[in-house]
Amino acid sequence: MIPTNVVVHQQSKVLELAYENGNTYRLPFEFLRVVSPSAEVQGHGPGQETLQTGKREVLIANIEPVGHYALKPSFSDGHDSGLYSWDFLQFLCENYEALWKEHLDKLAAAGLDRDAPMIVGSGKSCGSH
Repeated sequence: MIPTNVVVHQQSKVLELAYENGNTYRLPFEFLRVVSPSAEVQGHGPGQETLQTGKREVLIANIEPVGHYALKPSFSDGHDSGLYSWDFLQFLCENYEALWKEHLDKLAAAGLDRDAPMIVGSGKSCGSH
């Protein structure tokens, strides 16, 4: 389902998506950044994900439509390779609480918190970045 309205709220750091059925969702920028569908975050297969930290203050510097099927946000930390399809955004809206809890649980299991700096150069590379 394609949203009827998309609003970037810089002050509260949320992306608001309104749908024809009257539902409105607010997805925090930090959440959008840590669940980015990009290979940089998700890897190229199961177990290749890169746990994202230090993204609490990230902003969406720019957002643009990609055809009629996705949005491409550019984040203030330089990340801009994730294409958020309408279906993926709807999935994030409908599953926000569970997905956020899953992220926080992964951080806890790794002994990290949301504000820990990203560890760059973990030795994992797919050779395409």
